[in-house]
Amino acid sequence: MRRRIRSAALPLRRHSLPQLAVDGALVAIAYYLAFQLRFTTNLPAHYSDLRADTIWWVLGGSLPVLVLARVYQRNWRYAGQRDYEAVVLAVLLIVLLTVAAVEILRPVYHYIETRHRPGRDTAVPLVLPNTVIVQFGLLSLVFLVGVRALARTLYERRPLAAFRSPRRDQRTVLIAGAGDGGRMVAREIMRNRDLGLVPVGFLDDDPAKRRLRIEGLRVRGNTEGDLPRILDDAEPDEVIIAIPSAPGSTRARIVRECRTRGIPVRTLPTVFELLQTRGALARQVREVRVEDVLGREPVHMELERVGAYLAGETVLVTGAGGSIGSELCRQIARVEPHRIVLLDHAEDNLFSIQRELEDERHVPPSMLAAVLADCKEEERMREVLDAHRPTIVFHAAAYKHVGLMEANPVEAVRNNAIGTRVVAHVAGEMQAKRFVLVSTDKAVAPATVMGASKALAEFALEAASVRWPGTCYNAVRFGNVLGSSGSVVPIFRRQIERGGPVTVTDERMTRYFMTIPEAVQLIIRSGSLAAARAQDERELPRGAGRIAPRARPSRGAEVFVLDMGEPVCIIDLARAMIELSGLDPARDIDIEIVGRRPGEKLHEELFNTYERRCATAAEKILLAEREPLGMDEVESMFAEIGLLVLEGDAAGLAAKVSELAAARREAPPEEPGEIESNGGDPRANGRESPAPLVHSPHS
Repeated sequence: MRRRIRSAALPLRRHSLPQLAVDGALVAIAYYLAFQLRFTTNLPAHYSDLRADTIWWVLGGSLPVLVLARVYQRNWRYAGQRDYEAVVLAVLLIVLLTVAAVEILRPVYHYIETRHRPGRDTAVPLVLPNTVIVQFGLLSLVFLVGVRALARTLYERRPLAAFRSPRRDQRTVLIAGAGDGGRMVAREIMRNRDLGLVPVGFLDDDPAKRRLRIEGLRVRGNTEGDLPRILDDAEPDEVIIAIPSAPGSTRARIVRECRTRGIPVRTLPTVFELLQTRGALARQVREVRVEDVLGREPVHMELERVGAYLAGETVLVTGAGGSIGSELCRQIARVEPHRIVLLDHAEDNLFSIQRELEDERHVPPSMLAAVLADCKEEERMREVLDAHRPTIVFHAAAYKHVGLMEANPVEAVRNNAIGTRVVAHVAGEMQAKRFVLVSTDKAVAPATVMGASKALAEFALEAASVRWPGTCYNAVRFGNVLGSSGSVVPIFRRQIERGGPVTVTDERMTRYFMTIPEAVQLIIRSGSLAAARAQDERELPRGAGRIAPRARPSRGAEVFVLDMGEPVCIIDLARAMIELSGLDPARDIDIEIVGRRPGEKLHEELFNTYERRCATAAEKILLAEREPLGMDEVESMFAEIGLLVLEGDAAGLAAKVSELAAARREAPPEEPGEIESNGGDPRANGRESPAPLVHSPHS
C-alpha cells in the first residue's frame, strides 16, 4: 500500500508530484497567454513588467491551491466528474487570489504625466484588466481539464483504435443495458484491449435512449421486439447483460433468443456481488446462472439494520460448515458480534469455513470459536453451551437428502428431530435469548422421512417455548435453496456434465426456489421479528390490537415463511439449465421422466391446513400462526419416538411418525378469525392427497 507523504490534511501522493508540476506550469502559461491575447499587437511595457513580476506568484500560489482542492485524488487517466469539479473550484480560487494579491500588494506602478503639474508624473498602481482576468480563468480551466481528458483518452487508446488492425481472436460484444452498468462495461472493454472484446452497440428498453450514441456506441433497440432482428444484423460473438437489477423474465428472454442462435451470454454481477468482489469490472462478468432466469425477484434486506441485534452478542451456529450454516456465519460476521461459535461434526467443513472467515473475510480469530461436536449428544452440547454461553442460537444442522433419509429413517429422526430437541433444551437451560430453527416446506403435510423429521423439530420448539419462556423460540420455513447440498440443481448440473440424461420424476412437479443469501437473510430477520412480537404481546393487554375474537393461552414457538412467489416447474428448470449450458434439450441432452419416488409430492406447500397466514412487519415474510401443542403432548410424542430410535425399529418408527403427522394434520380447524387458511393458496382447496409415508424397504 502506498503511503502519503503527509497526512490527510495534505492529500498528495508521490505519483502526483509530476502532475502537480505540469498543472502549475499550465496555469503559468495560461496567465502568460492571457496578456498576449489581450494585447494582440503590442504589449505595453508596464503590463509586461506586471506580468513578469506576478507570474511567479501565480506559479507558486497555484500549487497549494490545487493540492488543497483535492485535485490529485486519482491519476489523470481515471479522471471523472468529481475531479473536474475540483479543477473548476481550484481555478476559481487561483484567479481570485491572483486578483486580490495584485490589488493589495500593488507590485507595479504606471507613471502618468498630469496636466496640472507639468514635468512631474503621478504613480498609478497597475491592476489586472478585466479581459485578462477572464481569459486567465478560461485558459486555466481549458488547460487543466484538457490535459486530464487527453490522458484518459490516450490511456483508453481510442484515437488509435480506428487505425489498429483487428486481432484475429477479437470477439464482438453486444451489451444489454445502456445505463450506468452498461457504460462501465463499455468503457472497461475499450480501455482494456487485452480482453480481446469489441463492443458493437447497446440494447435498452428505454424509448428515450433509442438511436442515441453512448460512449460512442449506438443504442440499436430494445430487448423485446427488436432483439431477434438486432442479433441477426449484428451477429455478435457474445452478449453481456449489464443490468444488475434486470428481472428474471428479461434475462430469460435474452438467453432464449441467444441460445437459438448459438450466442453465449454472460451477465454483470449483482450489486451485492460487486460489493464482495474486487478487480476490473469486465473481468467480473460471469456466466448466466439458473437463479438469474427463475423469473422471481430476489428479496434483499439491509443486513446492518435487520441484523443489528446480533452486534456484540455471542452467536452459536450449528451445522456451520453446511451450505446454509456457512452463509449464516459469513453474514453474521458482517455485523460484528462479540463471538461466533462455529459448531459442526464434519471436520473438513468446519475447517473450511473457519479458514475462509479468517483468511478471506478478515474476521479476527478472537471473534471465532470452532467446535467439533454432534448435536445429538446432550452432554457434549451442554459442555459447549456452558463454555461459550451463547445468547443467540441458529440451529442449521440437519440431514437434507430425501432419498438417503428414506433409506435411513432412524438416523434421520435422531438427527433432525431429537437433535433439535436436545439443542433447544440446552439453549433454554443456559438462558439463551433467542433460538432459531432452520426448517423446510417439506415439514408441511409431511410425506417423507425428511419432512416428518423437520415437522417434529418444529413441534419440539413448541414444548421448549413453554418450559423456558425466557428464550424466544422460532422456526424459519422456506423452499428449495439453489446450490445447497439437498437441492436438485447440483444433480441436474452433474447429469448435464456427463452428457445426460437429466432425470425428472414427474413433468407436473413444481417446487419453490430461493437463493442461499435470501434464505440466510430470512433466518436473520426472523430472529428479530420473533423477539419484537414477543415484546409487543407482553406490553399489550390481552386481546388488544388483535383481530382474532379470542386470545390464545400461549403464543408458542412461531414459524416464519418467506413469500416465495410462484412455484417453478421442475421440467422447465431442467430445460433452462440445459440451455444455459449451451445445449439444446431437444437434440443434445435427453430429459427422462423416471416417476415419483415413495412419498414425493407433486407440489410442496408453505402452510398447513391448520395454520393461518399472517402478515408481519417485514415485507415478504409471513407468519404461520397455529395453536401450539401442549408440552405434555410433545414430551409424550418424543418419549415414544426416542424409544423406537434406541431400539432401531425402522418400521415402528415409520408408523409412529406417520400417525403423529396425520393426527396433527387432521386436527379440527379453529374457529374463523384472523386470516383464512393458506392465504388463498391456489392448491389449498382440493389439493391432491400426499402419497403414503414410506420410509424404507422394510417399512
